[in-house]
Amino acid sequence: MNKLKLTSFLFANAVLLASGFALPAHAEDEAQLIKQGEYLSRLGDCMACHSLPGKPDYSGGLAIESNLGTIFSTNITPDKTHGIGNYSEQQFSDAVRKGVLPDGSRLYPAMPYPDYAKISDADMHALYVYFMKGVQPSAEQPPETKLSFPFSQRWGMRFWNWAFTSDKPFQPIGGASAEINRGAYIVESLGHCGSCHTPRGLGMNEKALDSGDDKFLAGGSLNNWDVPSLRGLPRWSEQEVVDYLQTGRNDKAAVGGEMTSVIEHSSSHMTDADLKAIAAYLKFLGGNPPLQAYDVKAQQATEAKLTAAKNLSEGERLYLDNCGACHFVTGKGAAGIFPELDQATIVNAKDPTGLIHTILAGAQQPSTAKAPSKLAMPGFGQRLSDEEVAQLATFIRQGWSNNAPAVSKDQVAEVRKALK
Repeated sequence: MNKLKLTSFLFANAVLLASGFALPAHAEDEAQLIKQGEYLSRLGDCMACHSLPGKPDYSGGLAIESNLGTIFSTNITPDKTHGIGNYSEQQFSDAVRKGVLPDGSRLYPAMPYPDYAKISDADMHALYVYFMKGVQPSAEQPPETKLSFPFSQRWGMRFWNWAFTSDKPFQPIGGASAEINRGAYIVESLGHCGSCHTPRGLGMNEKALDSGDDKFLAGGSLNNWDVPSLRGLPRWSEQEVVDYLQTGRNDKAAVGGEMTSVIEHSSSHMTDADLKAIAAYLKFLGGNPPLQAYDVKAQQATEAKLTAAKNLSEGERLYLDNCGACHFVTGKGAAGIFPELDQATIVNAKDPTGLIHTILAGAQQPSTAKAPSKLAMPGFGQRLSDEEVAQLATFIRQGWSNNAPAVSKDQVAEVRKALK
């Protein structure tokens, strides 16, 4: 797409320089801004929300499920009829950082402008230049968002914004290193990690917007999936955080759910320095609840019973038949390939929806530059009944050193219905 356009532009300039012609300073500046803006768009994960497979990049149309209803992403290419080609830089900034369109109408916070409000002026300028001059215009017309009353009244967002957003710029953390503050800037602004990983209030607002509040990144819920806390990540080293963001896998876990597209379109494109900064910042944060105690005896008891394969419960039998080949009798999986089940966040979540969804529908890790192979877990929805999935999930949530409530067949039926 625009990469070819940018490459051709830079090649032509290189030929001019080699021929003894000086490249105008403004052209050099523009090329650099386009390159910088493209990278910033990756940090902001713009591609994931505003693109569909088989459609031009940034032409919109992605259906975003929310508590209000289905919201469709818009065309943000520089097309002057269907996109943002007529936006001034100030209008672009107001849309991204304030959720206000040129005609005065308001965006829904499915567009994470409460977090984007912290994007610096310099980064906003680079983003504007990139979207206006580095992205190919598209005449695609996405479906119109039509929510039921009263959510259809966008003017009401004016009061929501007054109550729940802030125009305060990014505030560096006093006494923290430059690396930690770089990570804080990415996470709190362009990365908009808080939009999923921070608990929400009665107004569906993020309860905190920066690290000054212990609620920030303390975990939440997204489409009934429990979203883990990112504060401190005590079970992971900094390198394991980097590996996960770069490849969708590390020695303990593999990506699933909504985070898959974040890895594919955003974090796997970040520089090593930025990923290390994010990891340093997340490890720097405190206020994480204590780790669940690791019960060695319970882990050994489950391993021994599965190894002996005698007097098995229905859940244990189903595990050996369907899961044991990859996750093993230890529940530890294979480092960097098959994730751990023992003490895994998705396994021990209060709401078992994520685990049930994964058992029924499977999961696939994205292909990234550092991990090009697409490792996939098959779904078992076609071969296992609701009762069998409930028995299997209950065993996994209570085997080894896990200690989570049992799963009912009614819970499985609800997830199966949603998948259909």
